[in-house]
Amino acid sequence: MTLKNIFDNTEVAFSLKSDSQLERAYFLFKMIANEPLVRIGTAATRFALKAKLPVEGLIRATVFDHFCGGVNEKDCLPVIDNMYTAGVCSVLDYSVEGKASENQFDDATERLIKIIEFSEKKDAMPIVVFKPTALGRFYLFQKRGEGKEFTKEEEAEWNRVIGRLDKLCKLAKASDVEVLIDAEESWMQDAADEIIEKMMERYNKEVPYVYNTLQTYRWDRFDFLKATHKRAKEHGYKLGYKIVRGAYMEKERERALEKGYESPICADKKTTDDNFNNCQKYILENLNEISIFIGTHNEESTYLALEQMENLNISKEDNRVWFGQLYGMSDHISFNLAKRGYNVAKYLPFGPVKDVMPYLIRRAEENTSVAGQTSRELSLLKKERSRRKA
Repeated sequence: MTLKNIFDNTEVAFSLKSDSQLERAYFLFKMIANEPLVRIGTAATRFALKAKLPVEGLIRATVFDHFCGGVNEKDCLPVIDNMYTAGVCSVLDYSVEGKASENQFDDATERLIKIIEFSEKKDAMPIVVFKPTALGRFYLFQKRGEGKEFTKEEEAEWNRVIGRLDKLCKLAKASDVEVLIDAEESWMQDAADEIIEKMMERYNKEVPYVYNTLQTYRWDRFDFLKATHKRAKEHGYKLGYKIVRGAYMEKERERALEKGYESPICADKKTTDDNFNNCQKYILENLNEISIFIGTHNEESTYLALEQMENLNISKEDNRVWFGQLYGMSDHISFNLAKRGYNVAKYLPFGPVKDVMPYLIRRAEENTSVAGQTSRELSLLKKERSRRKA
């Protein structure tokens, strides 16, 4: 099998986009490529939403529709069904952030229960995702991770967080739906890792239904992976890991500097890439005990995974290996992989326009700051526009 250049096929990559959608994507990435414009645009959008100016329609018709599936689950169905015709599954991601009350955490749990039940009925949605802080206060995770004693009230609150997580994992297993639990900032992650590992021990006895996330821009994650693998073997359960590079780099470095501790972030991009590839290789070599969701927009890492799968005789259809990208990005990876029979899922964010704005602003800023990301998208869109015109 020739693996070289399989992601250059733009006809496959953009097969689901109409000419007008292709033009919109091209226009959008042109805008995102302009850093000052992104800064002004995000500031203006925040102001407009705060001032309740009627801009939701404009946001919906441009950036929202490109990066999100809709405002609710049903709204996402045409996108889900359309992608599935090309063999790409959907991971519904309720991208509303920054909630802090018990009522909001209970509401989020109910919303996630509905998503699991919704997913159970559709082959196109074998996986759901959420953040630990969708179920409890960030402060609580941080305090627990720092080993500080909880008050009586906080202990009760923490037990409710574990109860919500348990409810979701139990339902996911009963519904034959896999659960990906996202990683967040390092100073709350120890507590999240602790309770997710408990859920793995409880619900991953035969098959991994519960997946934790490794942010490999953290230099300690490869050792963490090996340590959890050792514990899982000792106690007789399977692990599930989504591996990503990470999303909070600037914040992590700034906090480490401010508080005077060693930064948890790798020194440079090469170290991060090596860390990601090492974790990926380790998991693929231990697939009988660890399942993997490879969350990456990096072509090199993806090619490496395909090579390793071939060398290890891992079938493309093996449910223990999934590839994932964000909706609206890296279609050249997602759709070309799916065309060749690999398991592929797009993260499909949804939610009310104003509530999803923090997510959308992060996407715009990330595309502006990640070297080569936007220029790659633009060159592929340009190539497809030329192909269609020809």
